[in-house]
Amino acid sequence: MKFTEWKDAPAIRTVKCTHTDAAKYLVSNVLTPGKEYEVKNETDEFIFVKDNTGNVAGYYKTYFE
Repeated sequence: MKFTEWKDAPAIRTVKCTHTDAAKYLVSNVLTPGKEYEVKNETDEFIFVKDNTGNVAGYYKTYFE
């Protein structure tokens, strides 16, 4: 599946954002702690979710539980 088609793909599962304390990147403007997000795809290190902007983006798994 192409990454451009992930926005309309069915969710694999949902995850809850636990924090937005990033050492390197600014994620507090696109993720909200306590909110649940739809997982569109997943790798060993990243989870691709539909964030607050409505787009699918990849984030480290450490932000979610």
